[in-house]
Amino acid sequence: MVITKTPFRMSFFGGGTDIESYFSENKGAVISSTFDKYCYVTVRHLPRFFEYRSEFVYSVIERVSGIDEIRHPLIRHAMNACDMREIRLSYEADLPARSGLGTSSSFAVSMLNAFYSLKGKHADKRKLADEAIYLERVLCGEAGGWQDQIAASFGGLNRIDFHSGGYDVSPVIIKPERKRALENNLMLFFTGFTRFSSDVQKSNVEDMKTKVSQLKKMYALVDEAERILTDSQSDIDEFGGLLDYTWKLKRQTGSAITTDSIDALYEKGVKAGALGGKLLGAGRGGFMLFYAPENKKDSVRAAMGDLLYVPFEFENSGTQVLYYVAEDYSTQETGFSI
Repeated sequence: MVITKTPFRMSFFGGGTDIESYFSENKGAVISSTFDKYCYVTVRHLPRFFEYRSEFVYSVIERVSGIDEIRHPLIRHAMNACDMREIRLSYEADLPARSGLGTSSSFAVSMLNAFYSLKGKHADKRKLADEAIYLERVLCGEAGGWQDQIAASFGGLNRIDFHSGGYDVSPVIIKPERKRALENNLMLFFTGFTRFSSDVQKSNVEDMKTKVSQLKKMYALVDEAERILTDSQSDIDEFGGLLDYTWKLKRQTGSAITTDSIDALYEKGVKAGALGGKLLGAGRGGFMLFYAPENKKDSVRAAMGDLLYVPFEFENSGTQVLYYVAEDYSTQETGFSI
């Protein structure tokens, strides 16, 4: 039996420049961090006493005799690619899916980590990220970028650069007291709306040619954000103003990014004292992030009314194997050659 734990991420700057069709021709980069909200995947081989051969527990329960019967596309393609047979897999998470925190990618990374471990093999963080990207973007054909899989696998506060040759992950070197100040001034609220990131990405992809100039501006903000974080002489509150600017740019990159309700919530937060913020993920719903100085946090929280406030702390570990007990089970290996 294997239990894996993989964090969710919040992306601050550069979102959209991590899409392969963009960074294959232009430079791309993001600054993001994982935080202490996780998904958990438990995998074991199913004893051969049942009429069905595999069982999957997530928002529903699937019991199947063959891989082709699996309705969940990530599970179905991962089972095929990794040549997994006769397993029981369960998924649970601290936060809801389709909420702008890279939940599907965290699940993909956590599942692949569990599959490798169940076969008694180690996969490093880059391998897990690479294969999660391939699983979601190629095998499942889902639109979107690469940052979520990388963040979930590596963990931490990072700058991730994208280029035609792949990607590079560089930790943001920041003094502990500045990192604590950043963490303390960020406020996370659940708007109550959920959507499929892939659907939002598809609705925006037709506008790619017209939004390249905005994406280049969003890329430039990554350098500025890194300077603010790493320069101890800079006012950390500049980070909040930069979030406001990147949100305004993001709203110009596609008609499916926001809604009147989201815009109204954002304006209420700013009027209450937040220096900036953004909707996390592809758009249209999920979690709203604000940056508010300490003396404005109570008023921002009050302005958000009945929205669920989610306290958090940054985390640095990325995907982990929490529990491992070897099982005596043999199967022919294909796909990713686990």
